[in-house]
Amino acid sequence: MVKVGLISDSHSYIDEIVLKHLQAVDEVWHAGDIGDLGVIEALPSGKILRIITGNIDDQAAQDRFPETLIFDLEDMKVLMTHIGGKPPKYAKGIKSLLKKEKPQLFVCGHSHICKVEYDRELNCLYMNPGAIGQHGFHVMRTLLLFEIEKGEIQGLRVVELGKRGRLK
Repeated sequence: MVKVGLISDSHSYIDEIVLKHLQAVDEVWHAGDIGDLGVIEALPSGKILRIITGNIDDQAAQDRFPETLIFDLEDMKVLMTHIGGKPPKYAKGIKSLLKKEKPQLFVCGHSHICKVEYDRELNCLYMNPGAIGQHGFHVMRTLLLFEIEKGEIQGLRVVELGKRGRLK
């Protein structure tokens, strides 16, 4: 079993609340729009990091991290890209990529809206963790915590981190 902390859209912001939740995971996935690379440096040490870039990320981030990741974990194929749309209206080119790669889990960010939905047509679970950052139109900052074991998602939890713009 692998414990995963899924974050996105930090837009150069990470705080102790986020870091506290990521302490208990084995892997941290960041679904793009990192902003300042200091966000990555702030992540808890000793974790496997799976990080992609988003549309706001500069050349330094793009040189260090890919735009899309495809990997297998615990008998589950995962595809991660920043701009993905949502079922059934995926972003341009995403549906064909999903049909080609046939992942069991599709992860994206960009919308700042936390959403988990099973796409029956593609036989794929869609996950967007929302946004951990302060920049954007979202009201509540969110992340996802879950486990993957033998090709199954278990213990999925949405963590509300507080309202965007609220002082600690």
